[in-house]
Amino acid sequence: MKVILFGATGMVGQGVLRECLDDKGVQNVLAVGRRSARLTHPKLRELILKDLFDFGADGADLQGYDACFFCLGVSAAGMNEADYTRLTFDLTLGWARALAAINPTMTFVYVSGAGTGGKAMWAQVKGRTENALLALFPSAYMVRLAALRAMHGEVSSTRWTRISYTVLRPLLPLVQAFAPGAIISTEELGRAMIRIARQGAPKRVLENSDLRVLGAP
Repeated sequence: MKVILFGATGMVGQGVLRECLDDKGVQNVLAVGRRSARLTHPKLRELILKDLFDFGADGADLQGYDACFFCLGVSAAGMNEADYTRLTFDLTLGWARALAAINPTMTFVYVSGAGTGGKAMWAQVKGRTENALLALFPSAYMVRLAALRAMHGEVSSTRWTRISYTVLRPLLPLVQAFAPGAIISTEELGRAMIRIARQGAPKRVLENSDLRVLGAP
């Protein structure tokens, strides 16, 4: 299986990339982003773009892949709806449409968020993004991620998220013990996304509890 990964330098993407590189069934990974993941691995190739909205950049590099793991995301904190929509809906759908034109049977796994579809602005925008992806790809899956437990030093590129995880990290194992569906590890998430790409999933919108089952060793 050959995978395109967006957002390999973020906390989610770091964990997913690690699992992809460790999985013997994943042959190649193309990491697309504005910065290098700063890793050297025989499976890994990078496409560094100054402008992530340049959806036509190096189109030939996107040929021949079986799945896309879209782990790019921004916090809505301090953003108006227009800006958040551009960086969430417009950016995601721009790449999704470009990939669908190349390979409409590709499996597209989108990292969304718990609470998507609710009344909050971000939840509405995420909901529209999910619906558009589900309509675009017959094999699209929405990953509604809640709390994430870093297992191998993965860190967020967002300052406030790094601070929050530093404060809460000691409590995560305890929370996971009492509410196992609330937290997923980076290992479980990566394994779940690979299994979704390889064999599908029972439903197309997946919550944390679903992902933990799919990501079990």
